[in-house]
Parts: sequence; C-alpha cells; structure tokens
Amino acid sequence: MPQLHAQHWRTQIQMNHSHFSTAARRGFGVRTFSLITLLALMMFALGACAGIMDDAMTDGSSGADASASAGADSADGGSGVSGDSAGVVDSDSATPEQESHDQSGTAVPGSVDDLEVNVGDRVFFATDRSDLDSAAQETLRRQAAWLQRYPEIVVRIEGHADERGTREYNLALSQRRANETREYLVGLGIASSRISIIPYGKERPLALCSNENCWKQNRRAVTTVVAPGT
Repeated sequence: MPQLHAQHWRTQIQMNHSHFSTAARRGFGVRTFSLITLLALMMFALGACAGIMDDAMTDGSSGADASASAGADSADGGSGVSGDSAGVVDSDSATPEQESHDQSGTAVPGSVDDLEVNVGDRVFFATDRSDLDSAAQETLRRQAAWLQRYPEIVVRIEGHADERGTREYNLALSQRRANETREYLVGLGIASSRISIIPYGKERPLALCSNENCWKQNRRAVTTVVAPGT
C-alpha cells in the first residue's frame, strides 16, 4: 500500500511540474513557482505518511485478532475437558457409605448399616464374665436370621474388655467373649466358616472414662461384616 500512495503522489507532482513549467514560461515569477512546488512536496510527504500509518494499523489489528483466536484455541485445547464432560462424576464410584443407604437415607437391606441399625451388631457382658444374658441372646438370634437371609455375607466377631485388669487378662477375657458369641451363632445354624474372631482386650474402648457408665459399654462383642461388605 505505501508504494501505491507514493506512485500516486509522484504522478501528481509530475503533472503539476509540467503545468507550472508552462505557467512560468507564460510569465509567472520564479518565487511563485518555487512556493507551489514546495507545497506539492509537503502534500506528497503527508499522503505517504498517512498511507503507511493506515497499513500499519490494519496489520496490527489483524495480528491482534489472530493472536486472540490462537489464544482461545490454546486455552480450549489445553484444558483437555469439553463443555459436555466438565463436572461429570462417574455414577459407578459410590462410596461404601452411599451404597449402605438408598436415596431416602434408609439402610439398604443386607448392608453394614442394615446390620447395625435394624438388627443390632453388638452384645454386652457383665464384669469379668463371658456368658450371654437374655438380651444378648435375643440380639444374636436376630443376627442369625439376618445371616441366613444373606448367605454370601461373612462376618468377624471382635471381643473387647474394659480398662481394668492387665493387658494379658483382658485379651484372654475378650477372646472368651468372642468365642461365646460365635458358638451361639453356630448353634443357630450359621456355618462356622462364615465367622472368624479377633480379641482386642482393652485396646479399643468405645467410651473413654473411668466409671461404670463407660466400662459397661466397653465389655462387648461386635459382629462386623468383612465380605462382601469390604
């Protein structure tokens, strides 16, 4: 574009030069002729500068548009996530807590929460005792019925004791409690292969205080689901 502007003004100057040369020969003064020529040169210079500026502005605008477009494409490509897939969570990745409840918050039948809430997962013992009272036996009858309803479930019985006594004594006591619970379930028709035991002694108290209100909660045997719940 600058070359076209320059060519245009050179043509104008040549025409003006020819015209004014003729006028000079007809009697115009040299000073007048020189002034007109100077004005023509100034107009040429201004026209050429204006053309260069227009071209520069056009090129700069085009470059900015191209850069903006490239930047937007790069941002979209670099994210690696399309608008349709952003924020989508895999519906198959539910946690065990979610799987234990339906949409209304009710424990799903056959789940860990079903055992804990609707059946009862623990029995309690008197001080230094491992025999089952009537309340414990009733809880275990419900557990046996639940295990018969869901034959694929395997459980483990955890034996516990309160804080009083030595570590060795409480480990032995908690094992007797777990064994007594297991044998009662087996006597109700649950296969022994589905029930394992583990004694914890006083190492895992449920309640933390040094009085009977806490001790009676810690003298317990807890039935926990190990398969297929975990």
